[in-house]
Amino acid sequence: MARDWGRLDEDDVRVRPGRGSRPRTRRRPAHEDSVGGFVTAVDRGRYTCLIDGDGDGTGRKGDRPRTVIAMRARELGRKSVVVGDRVRLVGDVSGRADTLARVVRIEPRTSTLRRTADDTDPIERVIVANADQLVIVTALADPPPRPGMIDRCLVAAYDAGLEPLLCLTKADLAPSDPLLETYAPLGIPYVVTRKDEPVDHLDERLAGRLSVLVGHSGVGKSTLVNALVPDAERAVSEVNPVTGRGRHTSSSAVALQLPSAEGWIIDTPGVRSFGLAHVTPDDILGAFPDLVEGAAACPPHCTHLQADCALDAWVAAGHADAARLDSLRRLLAAREGDDTD
Repeated sequence: MARDWGRLDEDDVRVRPGRGSRPRTRRRPAHEDSVGGFVTAVDRGRYTCLIDGDGDGTGRKGDRPRTVIAMRARELGRKSVVVGDRVRLVGDVSGRADTLARVVRIEPRTSTLRRTADDTDPIERVIVANADQLVIVTALADPPPRPGMIDRCLVAAYDAGLEPLLCLTKADLAPSDPLLETYAPLGIPYVVTRKDEPVDHLDERLAGRLSVLVGHSGVGKSTLVNALVPDAERAVSEVNPVTGRGRHTSSSAVALQLPSAEGWIIDTPGVRSFGLAHVTPDDILGAFPDLVEGAAACPPHCTHLQADCALDAWVAAGHADAARLDSLRRLLAAREGDDTD
């Protein structure tokens, strides 16, 4: 018998729900029961977070903190979680062995220290978040200091909004005055350390702050960390006598609390380059305040590498050190793929 399709209504039709029939929404879970955490280490998709007694993620001393291992929630998308981040956690936040919480939110960052693999790499990487101070660790000998690397770190510090601190190690092997004179016009605070002396003066500079330690392999960064935080047990290596370079002993960044004061240090792996592809030429010039005024007389769109750059006359008149102009030009040339540093 033929069916009269014109007389069918919705009661005569059965609709089978298929995939994707659930209505979509842009609303995300509020996670009102989340607790605050401070990321102290990152290792292959697992985040070591410190939760204090108040659950606000400040990691303050005296709050009976506990350590929680967490993974990143899918709702974060491609947002990276780095050491120094303050996050919100849900799930098992007891800190017991074999438990895993979830990072569901990254709190707004007050600062981001970034670098690229080299000066031509367009992809910038956030190394550390929410730091206050960048400690540039440089050996005075074995290996010898590299002012170009110091200048790069200064540019990165100013770009990130961090206060720089110059830390010169191995003063028992070489004098510090020649290098300090080069940076005297910038007014950068500094500390000088020796192998046979305590690091109390450095400890004072770190008190109450979140400081990032950056430096070449072999400059004594891990030795400083072990002196500041005896329980850290960071591996220490010798400098290669042939290449004059150290071996990477720290494989990842880690935040460590200072035992003598309410402060934190973040030890980063030793680097042999500090890419600045994410920094503009104006940002680089801004890191050299002793040259900024002289650049005002430059022709329009001056690259500061060309023959009619006014900075040569500025240096010739004795307003700045020629070595500073050389460092600026090395950085500018490196951004164009001619890294002479």
